[in-house]
Amino acid sequence: MTTPPDRLRQLLDAVVPLDDDRPGGYGGPARLADVAAATHTSPFHFSRQVTSATGESPMALRRRVLLERAAWQLQRGASVTEVAFEAGYASVDGFARAFAKAYGCPPSELPSARDRGHWLPAPNGLHFHSPTVMYLDAGAQEQSAGDVTLFQVQHDLADTEALLVAAQQVPVEQYRRPQLPGHRLLAWSGPDESLADTLHHLVHDKAPWLASIEGTDLPRADPDSDPVALLAAHHGIAARWLAWVRETERRNAWHDRIIDALCDPPESFLLSQILVHVLTFAAHRRLLARHFLAGAGVDVAADPTLDPDPIIWHRTQSGGHP
Repeated sequence: MTTPPDRLRQLLDAVVPLDDDRPGGYGGPARLADVAAATHTSPFHFSRQVTSATGESPMALRRRVLLERAAWQLQRGASVTEVAFEAGYASVDGFARAFAKAYGCPPSELPSARDRGHWLPAPNGLHFHSPTVMYLDAGAQEQSAGDVTLFQVQHDLADTEALLVAAQQVPVEQYRRPQLPGHRLLAWSGPDESLADTLHHLVHDKAPWLASIEGTDLPRADPDSDPVALLAAHHGIAARWLAWVRETERRNAWHDRIIDALCDPPESFLLSQILVHVLTFAAHRRLLARHFLAGAGVDVAADPTLDPDPIIWHRTQSGGHP
């Protein structure tokens, strides 16, 4: 399938292409008109796009990143002359003046202060990181680990829905036919032999945990549900599950516990343990469901909604932006 384009990387690659192997490398001289031409846009339109996306003009961004690259090279033993010309400066003196203005010290002194790093202040968090990588520091956005947790949970729920929709095209006999006889992912949770088994687990295995957390009755689930009925059940369970994750993160309550009296003897579980448990086995079952769908004749690789990669899913949700 064609993956959603990474628009920010496309803009950056036009400004400071990390894999440029032209003479002089990507530090070679550049004019705004030349850089804009690489994206088939006018200098005005290109400058506005980059400035809107990054908070810096294309040439200011390029100069800063190339100075960061020069500092990174100097800290690893490169000579001042070498990095000056690779950064596109016509003379070592010109490079030294620009470097000292940016870093507060001449380039010859930076290697002895390697612990200070090579990043310069940036309005967008974009920095040179290595010869093939740019780094986006999102610290200014005050993101927490909960953002990562929510990302994983939302992807799990969305991917499960995509699998349930795809399963609706599978004939019932193939839907229920054991493809891995005897396969049981967890000793106490029932078999994972067929597409029906695996999708049932993906939908309903969250419900007992929610019942324990919410203090409600243990739900009854029909093991013979078809994909349409499972999808309806999934919508209800998914909404409750997502609401619980958000509320637990809001309260910073991942170290709270529940004590399950149905276990013999009663057993306590951290809320963080519950979430990681569910996500771990759901990820396995989502891949297993793809195997079963393929075995039932569904062309999984040709369906873009069934791409299992959370990166692809996230880019699709965010309109191509990372």
